[in-house]
Amino acid sequence: QVQLVESGGGLVQSGGSLRLSCVASGSMFSINAMGWYRQAPGKERELVAIIFSAGITNYADSVKDRFTISRDNGQNTVSLQMSSLKPEDTAVYYCKANIRRLTTARYAEYWGQGTQVTVSS
Repeated sequence: QVQLVESGGGLVQSGGSLRLSCVASGSMFSINAMGWYRQAPGKERELVAIIFSAGITNYADSVKDRFTISRDNGQNTVSLQMSSLKPEDTAVYYCKANIRRLTTARYAEYWGQGTQVTVSS
């Protein structure tokens, strides 16, 4: 069984910072892409940032220059450092990873349970 667990959400004032972390655990052979998505009330889930195993990153335009994604391949973790937060960043943030399990030859998507980020004005 593979599990993703996020941590680090909370309430912060506009202009503040938060750091989200996600750790993958279980019977894994390898992890390809790891990313952060978010879903605000009444809106669709959207990509925030993604990082591939070689370190290549991609960001949504709305968070460029404010958020930084990083990963530790040895610890199977991905983090999202969020700065200059705005009220419109308020959402549930989800971690996602493409993981190949020990017992399979294909990658599959796994999601965390989500962590709430609320930015007050």
